[in-house]
Amino acid sequence: METADFETDLSLFKYDNLEQLPPAYRELTEAERTERIEAATERLGDDVLILGHNYQRREIVEHADFVGDSYELSKRAAESDASHVIFCGVTFMAESADIITDADQSVLLPSMEASCPMAGMAEALQVDAAWDQLTAAAPDADVVPVTYMNSYADLKAFCAEQGGLVCTSSNAADAFEWAFERGDTVLFLPDKHLGENTAHELGMADAVAEWDPWAEGGADAAQAADADVILWDGYCQVHERFREHHVTEVRERYEDVNVVVHPECRREVAAAADVVGSTATICETVADADPGDRWAIGTEIHLANHLDRWHEDVEVVPLCGDACMDCNAMRQIDSNYLTWLLEELVDGTERNRIEVAAREAELAEVALDRMLEL
Repeated sequence: METADFETDLSLFKYDNLEQLPPAYRELTEAERTERIEAATERLGDDVLILGHNYQRREIVEHADFVGDSYELSKRAAESDASHVIFCGVTFMAESADIITDADQSVLLPSMEASCPMAGMAEALQVDAAWDQLTAAAPDADVVPVTYMNSYADLKAFCAEQGGLVCTSSNAADAFEWAFERGDTVLFLPDKHLGENTAHELGMADAVAEWDPWAEGGADAAQAADADVILWDGYCQVHERFREHHVTEVRERYEDVNVVVHPECRREVAAAADVVGSTATICETVADADPGDRWAIGTEIHLANHLDRWHEDVEVVPLCGDACMDCNAMRQIDSNYLTWLLEELVDGTERNRIEVAAREAELAEVALDRMLEL
């Protein structure tokens, strides 16, 4: 499926309570937003915690109490006593925060349109159908599902029910090994590139098959079941954009440049880079660089820009220059929405609360706990 489909098809949004931003908030200047956000947070005090994902724009992260990757921010929420957690990220991140926070804490998403396209590529109904086909094609094989953190709560719950677990981009290899101790085959979803890079890291590059849920006539279940690793055909639209020629060109353009990319990138891009790692690894790589070093960053453009601002003694450049893109889902959250959400809280009204159903949350937490046991 083409990426463009995810930008326009509202049926792919996880939640249907989409509230439009009130007109009074649409034309605020940056100075007006800043003044009003600061006034609201002062009124709310410790009752509110603002979390900003690394991929958010400058105007968001400057108002955040914590900036980081998705699960790191969820843990910050769980450690907080704040009554209201405003998660400036995307839907699946707010779901994870709701799962691990206390019942008396509410998790709010500034815009309900911030729905991750990659998470939407592995909907529960699709996965249920694929699971039935795979297990029917190989009734004697033990298939263990592993889902990336970048997935909806119902998929995390599915993995728990079927004996699987969740992983992050940092511990995917450990999750694979955990799964192989318990089964014959790993079904990894939704990000095929992270799955392929992980299989390569474990020396299993030749034992991989891809499952295309949109294949005409259905995917070949028997052929897929023969593989050790089955990769769901999903991807991050930001990271898939990078190509091997971007690495070649940036090395030609800049002398002594180093390249660090996210493992959601294509296999050939990861192979051409100097360092491959999660957003935390990318941040640490730049933070640990020597003054005067030059790093090309293969990830979402806002993080590359943040790192360039945060580390003035290191030259940070986007891997594909002006062609690098931001995350369409993250883009839905801006400081106009943040202003509105905070001022509504000041007036005693919660907007855009994310609530995972109790049974689903219980199972999803099991999958998360299995990951933490690694």
